[in-house]
Amino acid sequence: MRKRSVMTWAVVMATATVGVTSCNLDMPKEVPSSFETMTVEKSDIEIPVKFSARMKGKTDVTITPQVSGQLMRICVTEGQTVRQGETLFVIDSRNAQLELEAAEANLQAALAQENSAKLEYDSNKNLFEKKIVSSYMLNNSENAYKQAQASVAQARAAVNRAKVNLGFCTISATVSGIIGEIPVRVGDQVSPMTQLTVLSGNTTMYAEFSVTEGIVEAMVKEGVKAGDLDDHIAKLPAATFVMKNGTEYPHKGHVVSLTGVVNAETGSLTSKVSFPNPDGHLYSGIQGTIVMPFAEKGVIVIPQYAVVRLQDRAQVYKVQADSTATAVEVTTTDTGNGKDFIVTSGLKVGDKIVTTGANNVTEGQKVLF
Repeated sequence: MRKRSVMTWAVVMATATVGVTSCNLDMPKEVPSSFETMTVEKSDIEIPVKFSARMKGKTDVTITPQVSGQLMRICVTEGQTVRQGETLFVIDSRNAQLELEAAEANLQAALAQENSAKLEYDSNKNLFEKKIVSSYMLNNSENAYKQAQASVAQARAAVNRAKVNLGFCTISATVSGIIGEIPVRVGDQVSPMTQLTVLSGNTTMYAEFSVTEGIVEAMVKEGVKAGDLDDHIAKLPAATFVMKNGTEYPHKGHVVSLTGVVNAETGSLTSKVSFPNPDGHLYSGIQGTIVMPFAEKGVIVIPQYAVVRLQDRAQVYKVQADSTATAVEVTTTDTGNGKDFIVTSGLKVGDKIVTTGANNVTEGQKVLF
């Protein structure tokens, strides 16, 4: 019985083998993996350094009244382009006009008083020369005349001040630019504390961004002194402004300033990049990214796919003389181009490493190349 059972299993296995053969099924074959390698060299590379930035007009002006009163007219609309000197707002000028008329009347009274005092002084002067009046009377009349002259000067200043206040009732554009938000309405009571709008002089725009102390320290290490800062800024590469939606502004900008005081709260300095705005496509308040390419010379650059990540460690597979691969831990810096890393430690010039297929290498594996 047992012998028959063994023979039955033999027949089944034979049948299965014949079935596989008769169906012409190809059994999987072991295919040796192939890898690409590179020899480590030093080269030069440009690294795009990015900063978050906010646009601001070169001559952004906050428009506020210099006198109090009722807002009678708003002569512009939000987003309107205006020229320097164009009327923006008109405040009720009736009180200012009355003050001017009162000041002019006071000036006429002061002038009359001055004329009378002058006549009195001139008369006493003649009488004194004839020894008819005393020096006391002459001096009193002289002092009265000088006092009248001072009163005229004060009255004339009051008239000028009233004219200025009357002029303040008409608010004009101090620069050419674009009108921002207008939070007030006709009929509102306004005062010097009221913000009427912001006028953005947008022919040239500034992108403001923060520079960390680390970058400043790097400049110091390069030998940049405080007196040489302007020359160093002038030699910085042209900057690109990338908007939040990824659109790249077509005109390049240049760094124009770097504040000399570190912000105690953020530990950074403020820098400005100047951009031309001939078509008016940039507006105050736009946020985006400043991209500046900085050259790194004589560094080891390897492709990102040559680096294998193991938790918080990075390693590459170095090819030994017998064509086997050995894992080597490295430290890297991102180049920002999405393709390469700069290796700061772990490799030296002349080393050969696995590039394509590095994720499939095992320690000691024979590398085919």
